[in-house]
Amino acid sequence: MALNQLSLSLQFGDLPDTALHRAALPRHSVARWIRHALQSDAEITVRIVGAEEGQTLNRDYRGKDYATNVLTFDYTQAPYVTADLVLCAPVVEKEARDNQKTLQAHYAHLLVHGTLHAQGYDHETGEADAEAMEALEIKILAGLGIDNPYR
Repeated sequence: MALNQLSLSLQFGDLPDTALHRAALPRHSVARWIRHALQSDAEITVRIVGAEEGQTLNRDYRGKDYATNVLTFDYTQAPYVTADLVLCAPVVEKEARDNQKTLQAHYAHLLVHGTLHAQGYDHETGEADAEAMEALEIKILAGLGIDNPYR
């Protein structure tokens, strides 16, 4: 299976325990996870942020005044994908712990999820769309050797 080309920028904002998150997100792994979810070539920036930046972005762009796990800012879908994926480290870490998942596996899931959003997939448009997106995530993650995140 030939994977699509990816131009990746990986950034770490002001966040607690940066070393933990850097260790869970080696550049080659982030690129691999994203490429497996791509259906065309892409230019993607991944930014790992703290709670304050995550909350500000979610409030300013989605009108929801709390930090969420992943935000996708998609700019183009064709002829190639351009997007920013913003992951809030403290939220991701808490969710991984609460769901008894490794931090790395949870990041992989959220990067696949955000990459699908960048390509037009949306789980908030109806139950059928949510089920289709979830099934695709499970399939992509299985191909990466990562267990079903919805169990």
